[in-house]
Amino acid sequence: MGCFECCIKCLGGVPYASLVATILCFSGVALFCGCGHVALAGTVAILEQHFSTNASDHALLSEVIQLMQYVIYGIASFFFLYGIILLAEGFYTTSAVKELHGEFKTTACGRCISGMFVFLTYVLGVAWLGVFGFSAVPVFMFYNIWSTCEVIKSPQTNGTAAVEQICVDIRQYGIIPWNAFPGRMCGFALESICNTNEFYMSYHLFIVACAGAGATVIALIHFLMILSSNWAYLKDASKMQAYQDIKAKEEQELQDIQSRSKEQLNSYT
Repeated sequence: MGCFECCIKCLGGVPYASLVATILCFSGVALFCGCGHVALAGTVAILEQHFSTNASDHALLSEVIQLMQYVIYGIASFFFLYGIILLAEGFYTTSAVKELHGEFKTTACGRCISGMFVFLTYVLGVAWLGVFGFSAVPVFMFYNIWSTCEVIKSPQTNGTAAVEQICVDIRQYGIIPWNAFPGRMCGFALESICNTNEFYMSYHLFIVACAGAGATVIALIHFLMILSSNWAYLKDASKMQAYQDIKAKEEQELQDIQSRSKEQLNSYT
């Protein structure tokens, strides 16, 4: 076998579907974790500087956000390892399918591991659907603030007394208590917040983090389809192996019977 044939054989064993799903999963998790971590820090800075000057009013929120940042570290580490494991499982199953009529043998342990990955990926997919929905909440909040600032900047309201009556009350979202001071911003003070770098970066980073969560959901659905298909292939391969073993055993028994019959005929003659 030449070098070209060896390369073709190696490329034929690459699980391209699993490889694409792994890249998509890594990209989605990286976007969600990286952008989400920075956006959370920017949100705390906006709250402390403009909406809740008393540290005790948002102490619980700060602790929750700090905990979420640590959770983000854990999510990134876990999915880096899990993606590599699923990619390795894809290589294993692809080899089993490609060598279905060769010497490669599937085992009950391998089929059990494939079934376990199907279940675990399904659970993670449902969990990430919740994460995707949760990550859309800050996007909605920042969009409301941004759209309010756009109303303030519009020619119909800019420069009029009605500008100071246009307000955003963060307390109504439940992230800070009702006794937080000032709790809300109006008019040109609100417009100045929208013009800050913290607001601009946090808003767009939350959008990217939400998109990253959506990409991770798509990657897990892709993985789920791949794993389900691979598990079905392994199940069929095990049935084929059992059939071939029975067939080989019967052929061996038939040959033994024929050989004994010939020996008996030879002894009579």
